[in-house]
Amino acid sequence: MSRLIVVSNRLPFTYAKEKTGYRFHPSSGGLVTALSAYLEARRHDEGRSKPSMRGLIAALAAFLGKRKDAPQCLWVGWPGGEVEERRRAAVRETALREHGAWPVYLSAEEMEKFYLGFCNRTLWPLFHYFTSYASYEPELWEAYRAVNLRFRDAVLEIAKPGDVLWIHDYQLLLLPGLVRARLPEASIGFFLHIPFPSFEVFRLLPGRWRREILEGLLGADLIGFHTHDYAQYFLRCVFRTLGHDHHLGQIQVGDQIRRADTFPIGIDFGKFEEAAGSEAVAAICDRLRSELGGRKLLFSVDRLDYTKGILHRLLGYEEFLRQNPDWHGRVVFVLAVVPSREEVPQYREMKSELDGLVGRINGSFGRVDWVPILYQYRSLDFPDLVAHYRMADVALITPLRDGMNLVAKEYLACQVEEKGVLILSEMTGAARELGEAIQVNPNHRGELAEAIRDAFSMPEEERVRRNRPMRERLRIYDARHWAESFIAGVERVKALQGGLRTQRLSPALGQSVWEARRRAQRPVLFLDYDGTLVPFAPLPHLAVPDDALRGVLEQLARAGNTVFLVSGRDRNALEGWFGTLPIGLIAEHGAWIREAGGAWEALKPIAVDWKETLRPLLRVYVDRLPGSLVEEKDFSLAWHYRNADPELGRARANELIDDLVQYTANFEVQVLEGRKVVEVRVAGVHKGAAVLQVRNRLAPDFVLAMGDDQTDEDMFRSVGPDAVTVRVGSRISLAQYSLGGVEEVRRFLNGFTTPASG
Repeated sequence: MSRLIVVSNRLPFTYAKEKTGYRFHPSSGGLVTALSAYLEARRHDEGRSKPSMRGLIAALAAFLGKRKDAPQCLWVGWPGGEVEERRRAAVRETALREHGAWPVYLSAEEMEKFYLGFCNRTLWPLFHYFTSYASYEPELWEAYRAVNLRFRDAVLEIAKPGDVLWIHDYQLLLLPGLVRARLPEASIGFFLHIPFPSFEVFRLLPGRWRREILEGLLGADLIGFHTHDYAQYFLRCVFRTLGHDHHLGQIQVGDQIRRADTFPIGIDFGKFEEAAGSEAVAAICDRLRSELGGRKLLFSVDRLDYTKGILHRLLGYEEFLRQNPDWHGRVVFVLAVVPSREEVPQYREMKSELDGLVGRINGSFGRVDWVPILYQYRSLDFPDLVAHYRMADVALITPLRDGMNLVAKEYLACQVEEKGVLILSEMTGAARELGEAIQVNPNHRGELAEAIRDAFSMPEEERVRRNRPMRERLRIYDARHWAESFIAGVERVKALQGGLRTQRLSPALGQSVWEARRRAQRPVLFLDYDGTLVPFAPLPHLAVPDDALRGVLEQLARAGNTVFLVSGRDRNALEGWFGTLPIGLIAEHGAWIREAGGAWEALKPIAVDWKETLRPLLRVYVDRLPGSLVEEKDFSLAWHYRNADPELGRARANELIDDLVQYTANFEVQVLEGRKVVEVRVAGVHKGAAVLQVRNRLAPDFVLAMGDDQTDEDMFRSVGPDAVTVRVGSRISLAQYSLGGVEEVRRFLNGFTTPASG
């Protein structure tokens, strides 16, 4: 039976040593809050803000769908405190038996260097674009690496074949790759709960660190992000750092497929909406209403963090009061700040600055009967939080940078009367989903002041019109939907890998193929050239066949095999290199066919008047990209960029393809993208069509087809189900088998030099 193993920095409980022994106290956080939506039967004590570990783990069992054989679920993570060596076995036994958890034990020193160190002094500021706060200390990097290895060992202790591993967040960026190295066939998903930075920021990390981080993430089958932007930044970093390109988020890493995709995290919408209508919350609302004395409520809640923009929103509120004296005495800003990471110097400094700014604003604008800001430096329990959400006329949620921001979603869920106004930073992931909110740049105090004024002045009809679609969206795309979508995504990637993965052509399999060919009377071999028989060269004309290759091809033909070279090269090049050999030639991806010793024949009547129109466009792109060139063939034009800057080449190729698609709308041509080349050729002309014509003409009783790129997939489709097909350099293909490279291909072909039987 499959199991889900959730791996995160923290377990959903905290281990606490007490006089009589130890206890596990539930803890909260973004991940726990999101996954708690899996709780079955909506907890009886619906007002609780922190789910029980037992209930959470039991509810997670639904992750693979409505099956009768719901899988077991485990949670791996740090228990939130240092556990003495002598207690560790007992704590782990209790955690596993009662809570379905597997603790990873770390010392205080390890947590200091790992979590407070590399995680919060390097990754957190860098990924949130606070580059001046980031430190790059090798000692902290080594501690981060060591802890990820500790987590790997913990996973290996419990992982079984068929398990699905779901690894979470920036503390464990190396873990997917570390696990993959030991469990090659594992199903692994990774989700990042914070922003992924652009390449210009990510490259501030030392080269070895950023390579290891990206290689670690690419150990996961599916890498999930909150927004499309974050996923694109990741893909660009992979390309610039490791050289792996992608197609629509799909990355080929060696012989494996990986995928980067977007999964905006949701909340347990029903829990907040139900709580907002409860009697307990109604009583708190009555108290708040009395305390406000008819004043409007502006509300924000955040943990203490420099990324949350708390100081900026205070300055915006100050500007609002300065510009709008008619609102004095009519509005109260309840500012709730949850203590966090007070050991970090920047957080202590921020707390001091925050206290001073609140005092300054209250001192400047306050009156005997009115305090502009009610500042609460504490955690709000769940009913109190929901009551503030429901009562707030305006929610001011303005982080400077945030992966998603669930506070905005929680506020909307509690707006059961749909009359509140959400002011939201455009720097949050949530801004992509909540387009009806008033969106602001939190760095501009004047923009914040204007948004606050507009929010309080907005007619009720307009407030309802904005809130209704946002609330319905959040109701559908809740936390359960997020989790199920992600796990389904992992399963889709694994299915894709299984459907396209070829079998490695081992010596034993090779022997069986050779024996099948020896029994044949009419064997035909279709062989691609570049990347299959010879390595790629910097310039097309440099990939000249060596004498050894010519010898192999001649021996193959003399042994009774009908051999066809199937290439994208022009017929003159193939004729010059191989014209004297007793083999057939297929040029320009199938446009021209020549049997051994025969004349060239066109696959079909082909018009080339379109070349006059497109040739100047390709030359423009040669001018725009140093190192690129245009190769002209009889029935196609190819723009090569193998010698150009890889990222600029990729960008120019995309632009060229876009232009070509528009220019060729009225031509019978096809735009084809290959390895570092964009080619325009006549529509309906491809290797598969040419191979099919030859196959039908010769009626072989044994067929071998070998190739190394996407153009050869057409050939694999056309040779028939009984053919032996081999993809070179990749195990992701329609082909049956795979080989590692040119040298393996040549050794394999030597086995066909024995004459056929009969």
